[in-house]
Amino acid sequence: MKIDIASKMPRARIHATFVIVPRFNLTTLITMIETMRIANYLAPEPILSWDVVSFDGPHLTASNAMKVTVDEADDSLHPSDLVFVLGSWGTEHYRNRALISWLRKRARAGQRICGVELGSYIVARAGLLDDKAATLHWSWLSGFRETFDRVDVRECLFTLDNKVMTCAGGLAGVDLMLRLIEEISGGGFSGEIADQMLYHPIRSAGSPQRSTMGRSTETMLPLVREAMTLIEQNIEEPLKVPEIAERLDVSQRQLERQFKKHVGCTLVQFGLLRRLQNARLLLISTKLSVRQIATASGFNTLSHFAYSFGKLFGRRPSEYREAWPENEPAPSWPGSLTDFLETLNARAKKDQPDRA
Repeated sequence: MKIDIASKMPRARIHATFVIVPRFNLTTLITMIETMRIANYLAPEPILSWDVVSFDGPHLTASNAMKVTVDEADDSLHPSDLVFVLGSWGTEHYRNRALISWLRKRARAGQRICGVELGSYIVARAGLLDDKAATLHWSWLSGFRETFDRVDVRECLFTLDNKVMTCAGGLAGVDLMLRLIEEISGGGFSGEIADQMLYHPIRSAGSPQRSTMGRSTETMLPLVREAMTLIEQNIEEPLKVPEIAERLDVSQRQLERQFKKHVGCTLVQFGLLRRLQNARLLLISTKLSVRQIATASGFNTLSHFAYSFGKLFGRRPSEYREAWPENEPAPSWPGSLTDFLETLNARAKKDQPDRA
């Protein structure tokens, strides 16, 4: 299926340019544009206009394999009030000098630049995020942090600045657009847009990207979620279970029982999964050696890391790095918590003795 998303609309009071790169997230782009379209629908006259451009030719493939046709970008593009750079799978390795140069010129001209999802990599490579707070999709945070040590990396929905912004992507793009429209026309108008979109609640910039951590929010205890957060915040130097219990001011027995009940595995097993997921991300998004990645992911020995990694992902760490991303036909996130739990349950059933 092919989509022509080149825009020929007249310029409004506020104009935005969306710059997309290969394998961008089409859903994020469409939902951000839809928020603007509905704003125009509700306003007495259009207040927003936009165009979608590319520095990689007019024909691109999104991360969902859909083909799109857009305008080609160059220095002749009209000035914009807002410039959004959208990147997804593979953008951690994307480099286009023409786009980097163009972004720097736009920033010097006073236009607001925003990295969306992995588009934050491109904005950071342009040097626009140095000494600033920034975010991107949670699954890439550790790799981004290792690559750009001058950026204050945070896990939140979006960051705002007078000149440069970042957004985690996904539906966080809607929250960002509503916030920007609020700057133009007030919070009441943004609320009306949200009503039209059936989008509630409108989330603030600092809202967390994740709330379930892979489990149901209706059944999970805050204690369990706090334990999961502590584990994720201490990947490089994993906390022992008694230390986690002490920090949460709860008995180790109660913590282990509640964690197993609500998550389906032990704290140690969950910690191993998160450390391996972290290592997987560092393999595909940084140039750190396998040994450095093992250390950064809390493994004391390279042999233990290689064995655990191969057991979960079915490949040695070096083999996994070599296969990403050009040789992968479609985006994937192996090693999810759901798959991990299913494997553990299957193994437990297999180990149970047969009963007559």
